[in-house]
Amino acid sequence: MKLLESLLFGLLLGLGAALPLADVTGEDTTLPDRCDGLEFDAITPDEKGNIIFFKGKHLWVGFNGPAQLSNGLFKELDDDHHIGHVDAAFRMHNPENHDDHDHVYFFLDDKVFSYYNQALEAGYPKAIQDDFPGIPSHLDSAVECPKGECVDNSVLFFKGHDVHVYDIATKVVKIKTWSNLPVCTSVLRWLEHYYCFHGHNFTRFNPLSGEVSAGAYPKDARNYFMNCADFGHGRDHQITKCSEVKLDAITINEEGKKYFFTGPLYMRLDSHRDGFHPFSITRAWKEMVNGVDAVFSYTDKIYMIKDDQVYIFKSDAHNTLIEGYPKSLKEELGIEGPVNAAFLCPGQDTVHIIKGGMILDIDLSATPRTVTRDFPLPISNIEAAYCDEKGVNVFKGSSYYHYESAFTLSVSRIAPQAEQITREMMGCQE
Repeated sequence: MKLLESLLFGLLLGLGAALPLADVTGEDTTLPDRCDGLEFDAITPDEKGNIIFFKGKHLWVGFNGPAQLSNGLFKELDDDHHIGHVDAAFRMHNPENHDDHDHVYFFLDDKVFSYYNQALEAGYPKAIQDDFPGIPSHLDSAVECPKGECVDNSVLFFKGHDVHVYDIATKVVKIKTWSNLPVCTSVLRWLEHYYCFHGHNFTRFNPLSGEVSAGAYPKDARNYFMNCADFGHGRDHQITKCSEVKLDAITINEEGKKYFFTGPLYMRLDSHRDGFHPFSITRAWKEMVNGVDAVFSYTDKIYMIKDDQVYIFKSDAHNTLIEGYPKSLKEELGIEGPVNAAFLCPGQDTVHIIKGGMILDIDLSATPRTVTRDFPLPISNIEAAYCDEKGVNVFKGSSYYHYESAFTLSVSRIAPQAEQITREMMGCQE
């Protein structure tokens, strides 16, 4: 009998990997897989730019990684209501009031919870009407909408096809009906665009009119917002350790958007509120199929250099290649390629080209363009550089060197102490 019990026990252990997990109450504790094609209950960035996806009693942090229990990060949601899901969530954009700017709000039935750094704020939960008068309960979704993208700093609350536009400053609510959009079970503002999630798909829309953006919508979220086998949009290309970062170029355009380029990928560095996410360069600049050697921005244009060719794009929503380009480096800038790096300082007309161990100055306001000055550099093998109001940073591998100005860089004969790229700078892993 004991032998039979032992054999049965061993058989059960062997089957354990194939059976759903259960806790002592008999509840199924198998973790859901969002790559199966889930309809999320809510999606929101937190105050650090991590995107959080909610489904039932589970959540996912970021575009990678497995599910975890929601009450592991936000325990009061379950302690107070035991309903096992979030109706809607958004991150507050209220720069005039630092007490609630970047706080994350969760809506459950007729209650609202405010969190900061995963800690519940004093006085919460509250009735939705106490915090957001005029907003109904049992919402479908919600999203922040900063001034400039909406008329004023606002929150869009979705219930069915009705959108309640809540003015943060005045607390005035205007109701719009967007029947052209699907019913949004979650809405996300990400990198200045707005996405309505429905089923396992999403539709991008205009936050002022509800108009669906140009393109083939809906699209499968698994191609864009998570890393799934047999799906993908360059999402499996990730910057890993900071010590392994190798840059090809960095530039800042006139709007203050900062981009870095590495291999076939680029990333927005000024978008830390939305997290750091790499994309294929061809997603934004479709002609740059072989990557870049150097990039710089001048007026409303971005110059991309590869080998001995210069591509000039308009810095607009479509990054349109200007007619007649690419042209040779000799024709456009009066130099031979290849080059290592390039940068302009704010408000200047002189582009500084790093070529081998030299820095070459070219006046972009002059015709024809020729080298006006050249100097030897105190550092060899520079790979990328940019200039802002704080000075010039030049990059070599995972190290960078700071100079007070382009002039200081050009006349220095001794390199400053190397500093290391950090996670805060580029979203890499320490």
